[in-house]
Amino acid sequence: MTGRYQAYPEYKNSEVDWIGKYPSSWNITRVKFESYVKARVGWHGLKSDDFTDEGPYLVTGSDFRGSNIKWEDCYHCDLERYDQDPYIQLQEGDLLITKDGTIGKVALVNNLLGRATLNSGVFVVRPLGQNYTSRFYFWLLQSSVFTGFVDFNKTGSTIVHLYQDTFVNFKYAMPAYSEQLVINNFLDHETAKIDTLIEKQQQLIQLLKEKRQAVISHAVTKGLNPDVPMRDSGVEWLGEVPEHWDVARLKHLLTNIKAGPFGSSLTKDMYVKSGYRVYGQEQVIPDDFNLGDYYISEEKYQELKQYQIATDDILISCVGTFGKIAIVPPDIELGVINPRLIRLRCATSVTPSYLVTLLRSMVVFEQFSLLSRGGTMDVINIGTLNEIILPVPEISEQDVILQFVYNETTKLDILINKASSAIELMQERRTALISAAVTGKIDVRNWQPPQTNTTEAS
Repeated sequence: MTGRYQAYPEYKNSEVDWIGKYPSSWNITRVKFESYVKARVGWHGLKSDDFTDEGPYLVTGSDFRGSNIKWEDCYHCDLERYDQDPYIQLQEGDLLITKDGTIGKVALVNNLLGRATLNSGVFVVRPLGQNYTSRFYFWLLQSSVFTGFVDFNKTGSTIVHLYQDTFVNFKYAMPAYSEQLVINNFLDHETAKIDTLIEKQQQLIQLLKEKRQAVISHAVTKGLNPDVPMRDSGVEWLGEVPEHWDVARLKHLLTNIKAGPFGSSLTKDMYVKSGYRVYGQEQVIPDDFNLGDYYISEEKYQELKQYQIATDDILISCVGTFGKIAIVPPDIELGVINPRLIRLRCATSVTPSYLVTLLRSMVVFEQFSLLSRGGTMDVINIGTLNEIILPVPEISEQDVILQFVYNETTKLDILINKASSAIELMQERRTALISAAVTGKIDVRNWQPPQTNTTEAS
């Protein structure tokens, strides 16, 4: 990082793990000496019943979008709840930081549209005087100095918390106010360039994923021969299919379809340390059958044997994250499915690999969405699955299509992985640049924004 930039002429040793050395012209301080820090008192927290459609904005960490608040996504509260705590009534330019769950997300209050307050889980941080700019704090709290401090002090197991007494004792090195302004401008400019490159790679990934899905969907609905005679499938969303293909409901392509044990037949209090495996979304969503360590006894397995799985069975998640599909690999431990899965067994008219590819295609996924049932949680059931309509070629053609899909998607996956790696490297560079600037590892005091060349017509 220092290759392109000069270091400061002189440093001091902070004797603080997360700070290390800092420029001798900077001063070591703590948040509590420079900042007003407040959060909503726990028992004042609002629940969904307290949310309103209008009134003061109620900001949570989920409303952070990059460096700003996405006001249109915010909930609202009534004026009484807003007035309940004047210390967290937001002002233009306030800095917000999440303190629960995913701690350390930061955003600045810009373009404040009216009254706004905080719900639980967020600190408002405001300068006590003119020693620092909120923009400098915004960058500081994204640096390795702060993440090092958080890692050293965070508490909690499943849910992580950053307590106010801990946060206000965050120790860091602070430059002069005028120097902060230069650092802010430098980081605004340099990170904007990196963010633009990241966005372009993200757009490329999205296009590649769309192309990948289109390749699969076209292959399994239209085939590979553009000259083959076509016929109307009789299904509006499917359109024409090759004349020699069958069009069938899923139930006619299976020898068996089975939902996991209902209700109290299998619950977590029945699990033991060893025995027969219980398979669920933990394996199906990532398509990794090595994950998980839930077991049932021999006695329970015999009781639930009708739900056992075998090589080439197709498993579909049917609740919550529904529609995820995996094929059971060979040589797995004996076991049964849990209530969140449906098991399919193929007839001889379709291979398991082809049916999985077909079920993962865009056209079929749209049917999942249209036919699913549920309130707050999406649910798909056997009745829904049975009625899904699929175009099916002969077995020999299925094998050819599968090989084509594999070859084409492998090429696209390589490009997607390259773009993802590029994003990861750019994000690492972004973090390193921020950390170097706000900790004085690089000296940007003489930095000037690049001049835009303009040529006047003569």
